[in-house]
Amino acid sequence: MEMVPSEENQFVPKEIQNAAEEPRVLCIIQDTTSAKTVNERLTLNLPASTTLSKLYEDVAHKAGYVNGTFDLAWGNTPDMAPLDHSSEMSLSDSGFEPGGKRNFLQLTDKDGEQPQIVSDESGTADSSGVDDSSQERFIGPLPRDSTAGCSGDYSSPSYSYSSILSKSDTGYVGLVNQAMTCYLNSLLQTLFMTPEFRNALYNWEFEESEEDPVTSIPYQLQRLFVLLQTSKKRAIETTDVTRSFGWDSSEAWQQHDVQELCRVMFDALEQKWKQTEQADLINQLYQGKLKDYVRCLECGYESWRIDTYLDIPLVIRPFGASQAYGSVEEALQAFIQPETLDGPNQYFCERCKKKCDARKGLRFLHFPYLLTLQLKRFDFDYTTMHRIKLNDRMTFPEELDMSPFIDVEDEKSPQTESCTDSGAENEGSCHSDQMSNDFSTDDCVDEGICLDSTGSTERVLKPKSLLTFELFSVMVHSGSAAGGHYYACIKSFSDGQWYSFNDQHVSKITQDDIRKTYGGSSGSRGYYSSAFASSTNAYMLIYRLKDPSRNAKYLSVDDFPEHIKSLVQKEKESEEQEKRQREIERNTCKIKLFCMHPVKMMMESKLEVHKDKTLREATEMAYKLMELEGTAPLDCCRLVKYDEFHEYLERSYEGEEDTPMGLLLGGVKSSYMFDLLLETRRPEQVFQPYKPGEVMVKVHVVDLKTETITTPISVRAYLNQTITEFKQLIAQATGLSADMMRVVLERCYNDLRLLYVPNKTLKAEGFFRSNKVFVESSESADHQVAFTDSLLWKLLDRHGNTIRLLVLLPEQSPGTLANRTLCQKVGGDSDVPFDGSKGNRKSVEAILEESTEKLKNLSLQQQQGSSTSDSQKSSDASDFEHIESPTQEADTNSSLCMAADNRELENRIKATAGCSGGASSDPENHFVCEERSDSEVNNDRSTSSVDSDILSSSHSSDTLCNADSGPIQLANGLDSHSITSSRRSKAHEGKKETWDTAEEDSGTDSEYDDNGKSKSEAQYLYFRVEPCSQDDSSWDAQKCLVIHVDKRITLAAFKQNLEPYVGVTSTQFKVFRVYANNQEFESVRLNETLSSFSDDNKITIRLGRALKKGEYRVKVYQLLVNETEPCKFLVDTVFAKGMTVRQSKEELLPQLKEQCKLDLSIDRVRLRKKTWKNPGTVFLDYHVYEEDISISSNWEVFLEVLNEPEKMKSMSQLAVLTRRWSPATMKLGPFQEIILESSSVEELKEKLSEVSDIPLENLEFAKGRGTFPCDISVLEIHQDLDWNPKVSTLNVWPLYICDDGAVVFYRDSTEEPMELSEDERNELMKKESSRLLKTGHRVSYSPRKEKALKIYLDGGPAKDPGQD
Repeated sequence: MEMVPSEENQFVPKEIQNAAEEPRVLCIIQDTTSAKTVNERLTLNLPASTTLSKLYEDVAHKAGYVNGTFDLAWGNTPDMAPLDHSSEMSLSDSGFEPGGKRNFLQLTDKDGEQPQIVSDESGTADSSGVDDSSQERFIGPLPRDSTAGCSGDYSSPSYSYSSILSKSDTGYVGLVNQAMTCYLNSLLQTLFMTPEFRNALYNWEFEESEEDPVTSIPYQLQRLFVLLQTSKKRAIETTDVTRSFGWDSSEAWQQHDVQELCRVMFDALEQKWKQTEQADLINQLYQGKLKDYVRCLECGYESWRIDTYLDIPLVIRPFGASQAYGSVEEALQAFIQPETLDGPNQYFCERCKKKCDARKGLRFLHFPYLLTLQLKRFDFDYTTMHRIKLNDRMTFPEELDMSPFIDVEDEKSPQTESCTDSGAENEGSCHSDQMSNDFSTDDCVDEGICLDSTGSTERVLKPKSLLTFELFSVMVHSGSAAGGHYYACIKSFSDGQWYSFNDQHVSKITQDDIRKTYGGSSGSRGYYSSAFASSTNAYMLIYRLKDPSRNAKYLSVDDFPEHIKSLVQKEKESEEQEKRQREIERNTCKIKLFCMHPVKMMMESKLEVHKDKTLREATEMAYKLMELEGTAPLDCCRLVKYDEFHEYLERSYEGEEDTPMGLLLGGVKSSYMFDLLLETRRPEQVFQPYKPGEVMVKVHVVDLKTETITTPISVRAYLNQTITEFKQLIAQATGLSADMMRVVLERCYNDLRLLYVPNKTLKAEGFFRSNKVFVESSESADHQVAFTDSLLWKLLDRHGNTIRLLVLLPEQSPGTLANRTLCQKVGGDSDVPFDGSKGNRKSVEAILEESTEKLKNLSLQQQQGSSTSDSQKSSDASDFEHIESPTQEADTNSSLCMAADNRELENRIKATAGCSGGASSDPENHFVCEERSDSEVNNDRSTSSVDSDILSSSHSSDTLCNADSGPIQLANGLDSHSITSSRRSKAHEGKKETWDTAEEDSGTDSEYDDNGKSKSEAQYLYFRVEPCSQDDSSWDAQKCLVIHVDKRITLAAFKQNLEPYVGVTSTQFKVFRVYANNQEFESVRLNETLSSFSDDNKITIRLGRALKKGEYRVKVYQLLVNETEPCKFLVDTVFAKGMTVRQSKEELLPQLKEQCKLDLSIDRVRLRKKTWKNPGTVFLDYHVYEEDISISSNWEVFLEVLNEPEKMKSMSQLAVLTRRWSPATMKLGPFQEIILESSSVEELKEKLSEVSDIPLENLEFAKGRGTFPCDISVLEIHQDLDWNPKVSTLNVWPLYICDDGAVVFYRDSTEEPMELSEDERNELMKKESSRLLKTGHRVSYSPRKEKALKIYLDGGPAKDPGQD
């Protein structure tokens, strides 16, 4: 339920607020004062009577700002003056809209200064008297971080996001989280708040002559610390530091363990500080020593070694225990608690010379000045086999006394101090001479207790007060083992105050907040308390030894070394420069700029101009940006307001050349709802003023005589103008007569509207910002015809749907079968032979040249034909027979074929009224449309297997509303670049046109049923061919055609029109659409239109048999189970719906004999399912495609040659491929197929026993893994496979053998594996690796591995990838 503040600032349900009688005002405020808050929205639902001053108070309270330090302005018009702070005017009187309407406001800086944050110190003075909830807002992951496991303990209604963003509240600077670098930020802030580390880092001086500052880790840390101490920013970036680590941007997305980072960073600093004063800094501050010992319980002899540590890992919950340690002291005691080695774990005593009971343990010898404790909250659950996080409660004191953890028992004799070996270690030994060199007491500072003094048994214990450590840093993890969020709670040694450093947010916290990081549940929740334990808990603790002689204070700015002072000055200047640049950015208008360049056409760029720059200055900037110098003079250019989407010129700025751009554009905004256009004119022209409220109209003049449509003329009109006034306006612009003028508005694709009502306004007719009209003014009789029957309508309809395609024809030799098939088609039922030396072997140029004259005659024929009656037309055989008909006698031999061929050619080239079928031998009959073959689901081997349906548009061709594009003049005067169309077909009813007809052909695709339109419904569509020039295409112009075609034509009709140019019937070639990356996909749906194509799309024609309805192209592969490559491609063939498997084999075998030289017997061949390279179901001879066997486009099938007649007779049988493994010879036998009558494991074992002679009780089997042939190394097969699964049937886990083709390995359990020497094993391993690599069947799957945390000392991983 959405909660909103009421007048009393109590959070109440919105529904209750809305129930009030007084209308309420919904205010949505965007905080634009910072890049960090610009995405934040404050929502207030206030009574309409609320005053503006009260609004400011409410916003200040909700945002956490001091009232009076910010302004509120309208969000849609921020350039207006801000709302008055002190006004008592109500919201309703101030222009706010009540009743649920959203009122957008922007919270902005006041007088250029950012808002002040409300101080939170009031709640920290006396925590005893303050409610806990008021303390909780400071700590924990912020809600916006969206980290896993954010506890509800750290949220409260009084929480304010803005209240912890400012440095002014705490005096500390945050660190920006690059992506997942919270772990890094926590550690950096801890090191910064450690006086000894910070001061030592400041005392180190960087020598730029010796090292690149970019890759110097100490220098970048030094810079970061200086910025953290002196910067005025709320938060600073850490990118320079991570760049010095050698990390790229991807590292920011890797979350690592903060303790691991600490170790790696300290190692890197030690490497960088070698041979400097800081060389031993890390050891001096963080390194401690402990003794790892084993003591014999019989003679008291002790062997030991000394180890150093930088942190102490403390177990939260012992392995196998259900109870966790309750405190750090308890965990420390467990850390040094010795264990007894007895029984099988006895220790071999050097003195006793036998195995004895012994005690093994650790003793602290020396505590570091800065003691780091790691709470091991991440563990591994061996039950679930997953990493887990332990959220158990573990307390830790603010002051930790480490004296109880020193073992001071007296040693009786010097020999107990000797170091012989590591005792509990299985590998290596540690002798006393080595130890004295490696762990000398001279290299350490005695700031705890040291027990390893040389040559003395005396133990010196420092006073207890010197072993007291005070807590100053708690690094907290919130989340799970899979991921989460780190932040740090750190105590300042300057004022003793605790702070939460949560990335960029720094805030004060109390001791109560520290106690909340102990972990565990926040209260009693009954039985399920552990399930509700907070996932936000301490992970790393850092204590400092309380020693007044050593405890340092932070260096003040005045005490900085000189090189740090110069660095401070340098960073200050850099920050000031950045601030100035940011101020410039905040005052810079960035808007999209367009320009109709006289040479380069439409150009686009982005204009960045300061809000105080004038329009004149902005025009000069745009002039240079668009590179108009030398092309057009500056005084011939101007900036106008422009809507690129609608191509609409909104307004011009006459007389405002000296107006600031900020005022003209409505202020500085992140984005604008409009653009700018740099308009140019010729010197003799005058700019036309564009006034707000005008609409732009592109006027195309249509000439019915020449059938041309001109390029558009821009006219500006008003929406309240009438059609009569609009015609007068057009008449002035075009010089046409307004009296006879017809105006057609194209509102969108497929919508042509004749504007014929004189007094109707443009607004009533549907005019908008940008419009497109066609005008025609002549005295022809076309005016008297209904608009949809008029020549104007037909011309516009054709204009709007014609597209230009580039078609590449295939290579073709003369005299091929193609010519004969075309002649037979054209000749109809005639069996007259065709003379191969003649016919349609004309070049494209010849065909086109021949067709040009005929097109002229056709144009005349069209005009004459419009006056003839329908009955007269119906008695005519064909328009073409009046033009040219060499013969009309059906009994002539080759002359008939030639005549029909020429007539067919004319049909195709002249785009005339022939159907897609052949000519009847009866001269008195029309051309009869033949039944088209459909189901073009043919995919050539060279094409992608992606179904072309994905790439084709929907069957409907009339649903789009396209934008206008520039016209191109066609050879016959038609413009192919418009976007008008219509679904109306009544204009064609009963008419005999000389345009091409395309059938709706609803059933031509196997994926469509026969419920489409009747084939007698014909639509007359435009098709015209011209030769391709070198400029049109990168293809060979000799083989390329440019085709202007109506995109509503179906693919079937399009292919028929292409027949004369391809030279074969449409069933003998395929159409491939070429995409931008030259990838080709076959267009297969014959009944779909070309509506998905657009101008200058490329098409490739390839010879090859097209599919009929119900046919599918199939790729046949041979299955060779015992070959290295078991899958071999054979042929492409065609299977049909309803065909049996045996029939398909009968058709396939002759093809295999001819193309692959395979002479096979039909009874020794089987077909089976192919899934990738895996053999599947065996297809039986009586199976029927599409009934018993599902088949699809681009289908693949295996052909398997059998050594004996087929044994598979029923679908209940199971064909399994078996292979014997011989451990004694380390070899695999060949594949053998066995046929099972059931899914019984017992039957499988019996059949295996029969073929192998292995006794049934000794036979073991395992299912193969992976892709066929399930290859596996002979070194791994014996132990890696799941041998002899305890199941009785094959179709259950872990076998899941439910289909033919499964691979089963078997072996004799009594056969012992071959004994291999190391050399033999290595040799065999090489051979197996080589074999498996060649076959490519060995695929290893591994989960994504966590990227190792590395810091590169030389700048990057490329130089030293192995550097840790």
